Amino acid sequence: MPVLSVIVPFYNVEKYIGPCLDSIAAQTLADLEVICVDDGSDDGGPAVVASRQAGDRRIRLIRQDNHGVGRARNVGVRQASGRYLAFVDGDDTVPPDAFGRMVASLEHTGSDLACGNVMRLHRNLLVPSWAHRQAFARPVRGTHITRHRLLIRDRMLWNKVYRRSFWDDLGLSFPERMYEDQPVAMAAHVGARSVDVLSRVVYHWRQRDEPGASITQRSLEPGNLRDRLLSVVQTADLIGRAAPGLKPAFDRDTMDIDMAVAVEAVASMAATGRPADAGLLDLACHYLDGVSREAWRSIPFERRLQVHLLHRRRLEELADVFAEARDGRLLPKVRPAGLLRRRWHGRHPSMPRHLSDVSGELRLKGRLVSLEWRDGVLHGVGRVSLGRFDAARLRRVRLRVWLQERGTGETVLLSEAGSAPVWEDVEQDGGGPVAEHTFPFRFAFDPETLTPAQLARHGHWDLRARLKGHGLRLDGRVGGPRWSRPLVPEPLRLPGVWVVPVRMPKGAWGLRLRTPKAVIGSCRVDGGELVCAGRISDAGDGEPVLRLRRRSDGEEMYFPVALDGREFRARVPLADIDERVGDEAWWEVLIDQGRPIRPLVRTGERPVATVADRRFLIDRDDDGGLLLAER
Repeated sequence: MPVLSVIVPFYNVEKYIGPCLDSIAAQTLADLEVICVDDGSDDGGPAVVASRQAGDRRIRLIRQDNHGVGRARNVGVRQASGRYLAFVDGDDTVPPDAFGRMVASLEHTGSDLACGNVMRLHRNLLVPSWAHRQAFARPVRGTHITRHRLLIRDRMLWNKVYRRSFWDDLGLSFPERMYEDQPVAMAAHVGARSVDVLSRVVYHWRQRDEPGASITQRSLEPGNLRDRLLSVVQTADLIGRAAPGLKPAFDRDTMDIDMAVAVEAVASMAATGRPADAGLLDLACHYLDGVSREAWRSIPFERRLQVHLLHRRRLEELADVFAEARDGRLLPKVRPAGLLRRRWHGRHPSMPRHLSDVSGELRLKGRLVSLEWRDGVLHGVGRVSLGRFDAARLRRVRLRVWLQERGTGETVLLSEAGSAPVWEDVEQDGGGPVAEHTFPFRFAFDPETLTPAQLARHGHWDLRARLKGHGLRLDGRVGGPRWSRPLVPEPLRLPGVWVVPVRMPKGAWGLRLRTPKAVIGSCRVDGGELVCAGRISDAGDGEPVLRLRRRSDGEEMYFPVALDGREFRARVPLADIDERVGDEAWWEVLIDQGRPIRPLVRTGERPVATVADRRFLIDRDDDGGLLLAER
């Protein structure tokens, strides 16, 4: 009898099943069996499994007609003989020590279930899974989902090892449909006596490139949506019966994610004149009938309104509101209510008052429109807003703008004045203008007003704003879309220090005070190459190189640097840079002399280049260094 049985259902994943099995075969826990269940593949996947089976007697191959992953998993469980069970999808991979760690934890604690952290795998890049990041931030042994409530997001089957006796005692089995894992994973969490939570990553969840390759990529198809809603209803009923204290948390996530998919699918049907499937509406409404007012209010007003219209089966209105929200035209008026305890409500003719409270949703959204040096003084013009709301009722407010130093908390006031809302077309990053109700501001900052102590600290100062009036007080950082104007102004040199306007990767603005060891004076694109030239304070004895480091995963690339005294020049062929994964990739540029030096980019130029159908932006990072971005 093996210690662990690993069940691998697969269907048309010839490209991935080999690496999947290789990762399981390489586990530090060697005493395992691998039960591969082919769910009627019509590609070369079964042959790949057979070739692995020939070299590893722990691997078994079972063939069946295409009945779905639920039945394939049930077949695998019936054939399994290990003391513990684990599941791996045929397009994913497992870190080498994953099963060993989880089994060892269960052996030590006697818990019924061990689960661990997850990374998303896209090509060769691993990034944290947002669904698992908080729940697995720290290890907790012998806990339970009712005590460690963030596990309500741990609805996947495969980042776990289950005690087989527990599985059988609970009578767990998979429904034969899509989204079959959520009800089983939640039933295991709720039914376990105790659960071990590991902060270590135990699973690599692949994000596939092929369009329509995965269940989630086909989320708007009626059959897909029906199975998704069936799993939602089944899981909601389970939690409502067995762990009612978890229901609000489950509903918050479900309303924000699953119901958003349902809204989009049904609104698309209504917009094209196709009748919505009555069974789909019944499932969605059955679930929504049991959602508490607290959970309704936990999702944003825009989403709340659309789900409300779905719940009331007002499908033509839903299609109109969905289109307005998609195009940025849904701008409900925000109004105050109450005297002693001021609350704020969003007004829309289709939204009932008991669902209109937006007090916890109002956020200050600050944005710079222009930023430039004039005679050594930094002049800025900007706007703040409450986001996607009409703020006409908020007149005679005070708007304060200041710089705040990280670490010390010291502030430098830039401006404070009364402000009233005005309509403005705000350019979106990667899209056209969208109307927003904004409160304008402007400021002028003279760096000579900084004290010697403030200059000597070489600190980082964030640009912040505060809107105050009518019982409302909102603070926030001033930012803006990274890929849109304004351009980041060039650094200003003061005696002993550079004053560097900077913008964070997510767009927030600030100032950085630096004394750099290297300065890039020019940066341009020439014939598909990024050409940088500058000066280094200490040439050293060795040959320096230009080092590119990808922020998302630390991947590095190196390029030669030509040195002439203290003058340097480097060329980076943009086509040779590793292709981005996801929507954007960010590369920090360092000079390596045996130790990394972050050069200051002196130029205010911001070249954009297209090379081999790839779009690159040469920018500055939040330290004033060179940043190469691909989008």
